[in-house]
Amino acid sequence: MDKHCLIRKSESDIVSEIPGQPYCISVLKEGYCRAEADGSFKADGTITLITGPQTILVDTGGPWDREFLVAKLKEKGLTPGSVAVVVGTHGHSDHVGNLGLFPHAKIIVGCDISVGDRYLPNQLAEGQPYPIDDYVSIIPTPGHTGRDVSVLVKETLQGTVLVAGDLFERCHDEDSWRDLSENPQVQEINREMALKTADVIIPGHGPLFRVHRE
Repeated sequence: MDKHCLIRKSESDIVSEIPGQPYCISVLKEGYCRAEADGSFKADGTITLITGPQTILVDTGGPWDREFLVAKLKEKGLTPGSVAVVVGTHGHSDHVGNLGLFPHAKIIVGCDISVGDRYLPNQLAEGQPYPIDDYVSIIPTPGHTGRDVSVLVKETLQGTVLVAGDLFERCHDEDSWRDLSENPQVQEINREMALKTADVIIPGHGPLFRVHRE
């Protein structure tokens, strides 16, 4: 369905830092997925930091990223304790491998939202967004798994940015995303919606890209 939207995607000339008001976005690690000769593959998820009125981390990489993540936060003048909200777009290990660094943050993984052992009511599973504030919201984008979510950030200098997890593997992923999807029909609908909504998309396993509407 993407090809029927009259929307063209392109690798972006945007650098990994997107300024905005009140929120700025930094890609701390660009995800990847590479096939190996023995039939296995190496993969790691994109790690994205959103800073402004609240400090929000979207996906934490795999457990092998623990020291890397702490160091990248330190470069930004932050510690794990500085992060108010941690979002795991879905429960795969290369996206939520370091949740243990953030025991005091609000944790959102898929449709579960918790502070410590207290789970908060929400309607993500019913298809409703969960607003962080007027500029940032968690939106349900299932398909890759049954409870994937993405993070929508408004009013950056590049427009509306969607931190999409594995809703998009990378910019031109038409050869791969269906094979990795639990529900391709639902994911295709959510991909089309994202392409109509966002100006920039940060995918789960590749560089961010710009959406051009024709």
